[in-house]
Amino acid sequence: MKLSFSTLGCPRMSFGDILAIAKDLSYDGIEIRGVMHVIDAPDIREFSPEKREKTMARLKELGLAIPILTSACDLHVPARWEADFAMAKRYVDTAKAMNIPYVRVLADRNPAPEGEVDDALVAANLSAICGYAAAQGVEILVETNGVYADTARLRKLIDAVNQPNLGVLWDFNHPYRFFGEAPETTMENIGALVKHCHVKDSEMQDGEMAYCMVGYGDVPVKKCIALLKQSGYDGYFSLEWVKRWNMSLEEPGIAFAKYAGFMRNL
Repeated sequence: MKLSFSTLGCPRMSFGDILAIAKDLSYDGIEIRGVMHVIDAPDIREFSPEKREKTMARLKELGLAIPILTSACDLHVPARWEADFAMAKRYVDTAKAMNIPYVRVLADRNPAPEGEVDDALVAANLSAICGYAAAQGVEILVETNGVYADTARLRKLIDAVNQPNLGVLWDFNHPYRFFGEAPETTMENIGALVKHCHVKDSEMQDGEMAYCMVGYGDVPVKKCIALLKQSGYDGYFSLEWVKRWNMSLEEPGIAFAKYAGFMRNL
């Protein structure tokens, strides 16, 4: 079982410190979503054309991989499409240059559904990104996010686009928390398409969702993991600890260590 964490969980750490904590806690990979004040992977200093080879050599030396670049490229807002498509192409180019297999995009902006989305528009934009990425040998993953945390709807979107380099990033929290989906239902809808997952836990507190360390909430995390393993999933189980967006969450040294212990005791 391959473990990674998203750099959302350590927004104050330098890239060197991120590598060090991953190595110290025996992680297998690091999911890139910003380093310190730089949120977009193509703009991270260590990923620049001048630094890439050194960065890749250091990762290899430490036995670490970068399985995915998680972008904020948003497919459903016409006014932002030109800028988002340009950013998506930069992510794909960076992934190709650094032998990173996946780039995450968002078919809806926020974790929870907050309004209607035009499926046809999203499908057209997603098809354009997949077309560009296919020529670079990169796969595009759509997250179970917003209205597409309804995985039956997400499956229809994927089928409509019908591109071989298109898959799914399953965030364990969102289908369960926002649509009441059982893990079995999620797997039936998208299981064969899942290439990466975000392991995340939460609970309801006074009518509001609150994230908590994995194993301390009521998201059926163990069932999600078991079903993926039974299906033959060989991707990473990646902790998405959203500290960059909520600095009151526990520090990365605690959250990353607790997660590694939880997963290794399953």
